Amino acid sequence: MNARSEPAPARPDAPARPPLVRELLLVAGLFLVYKFGRQLATGHTAEAFRNAHHVWDWERVLRLPDEGAVQSLLLHGDTLVHVANTYYAVVHFPATLAFLVWLYLRRPAHYVWARRVLAAVTGAALVLHLLFPLAPPRMLGAAGLIDTAHVFGPSVYGPPRTDSLSNQFAAMPSLHFGWALMLAIGLIVATRTRWRLLWLLHPLVTLLVIVGTANHYWLDVVVATALLGLALAVLRLPRSPRRPRCALPHRRPEVRRRSPAERPELVGAGR
Repeated sequence: MNARSEPAPARPDAPARPPLVRELLLVAGLFLVYKFGRQLATGHTAEAFRNAHHVWDWERVLRLPDEGAVQSLLLHGDTLVHVANTYYAVVHFPATLAFLVWLYLRRPAHYVWARRVLAAVTGAALVLHLLFPLAPPRMLGAAGLIDTAHVFGPSVYGPPRTDSLSNQFAAMPSLHFGWALMLAIGLIVATRTRWRLLWLLHPLVTLLVIVGTANHYWLDVVVATALLGLALAVLRLPRSPRRPRCALPHRRPEVRRRSPAERPELVGAGR
């Protein structure tokens, strides 16, 4: 076999893509654990409202902005608040799924890293949901906010007492914001375009939506950001091994002076 027909050697620094079936089962299993874990936190109504009053008081002590200021911006027009409710309802899961699929196909090493970070953040969030059930601000009378999804639509939640598909007392931390921020960070790290910082618009819009629709407090966002920062500090993106250099360093050729005996004699010299 000649040199032209020989296959090119595999790059030693090319990351292997995880098996597709295993990843599908893993992601589906994580989703089921997430849904089941949220269900375990249901039924703590009195504690959830007591914690909601505590969180509202803590935000006033910390002089955080009033959630009502954001909601008043959305209430300037029915179309704007309807768009915000739609964004909350339909963007969260599809955007995260598309993010993971793209990384799996184009950036396998980044995919494994992002999947681990999201799993760690989600697992920590479920623990907090169990330990600290929290009613969202739309349910808290002291907040003076309205349930925009219920009034203007669309809404993904039913009455809390009959809602068997979701746990509405799992406001802290906000996985809506935590996942959105990880999506932006993952795409900024995995891409090289000059416009990659624009991915930060997704968590920014998500922040305004979840607060303006009265689904989350500011502290829900702060805790989600802290959990994500801790996960990113522990689960760092592995670096690709450096390829060995094949070229030798350039060296100047040595010049050796010839002895008189080695010097050629010129024909006719001295004539």
